[in-house]
Amino acid sequence: MDYKYIEQLLERYWDCATTLEEEQILRTFFSQKDVPVVLLPYKDLFTYAETEKTEAVLGEDFDRRMLSIIQEPAPVKGKTIHLAQRLKPLFKAAAIVAIILTLGNAIQVAFQQEQPIGQQDVATMDGVDEGISVAQQVVDTVMQDSTKLQSSLQLYR
Repeated sequence: MDYKYIEQLLERYWDCATTLEEEQILRTFFSQKDVPVVLLPYKDLFTYAETEKTEAVLGEDFDRRMLSIIQEPAPVKGKTIHLAQRLKPLFKAAAIVAIILTLGNAIQVAFQQEQPIGQQDVATMDGVDEGISVAQQVVDTVMQDSTKLQSSLQLYR
């Protein structure tokens, strides 16, 4: 059988001078089962589109199916953070510092107050004074010791 016309169409195809109808003729020719051995290398080129139509392609739900197979959680969406939310830790830290400074100042003032003259020797007494509690006596003793320490430090300065 003479395949001159097909060979001419192939030459025009390689020169990019074929029409759509001529390319369709080439596709139908190469889709036959009996193709000459000389033209057999070109068969895959023209039957590729036919074989690709039958192959499965990725569907719309491919991502969902793959995530369900590998059991990973869905992607996390972004969250908007406002300025007040960003500054909350700073506000908490500032409140803690204010509380610590206030307590420190209160303790410092309590230790720097001078004791009344009648209560200086209360801790050294044998009995407990009826008007003063044990806790007050301990605080007074600590304050006396701190006063003595301050006066000795002033001597060294």
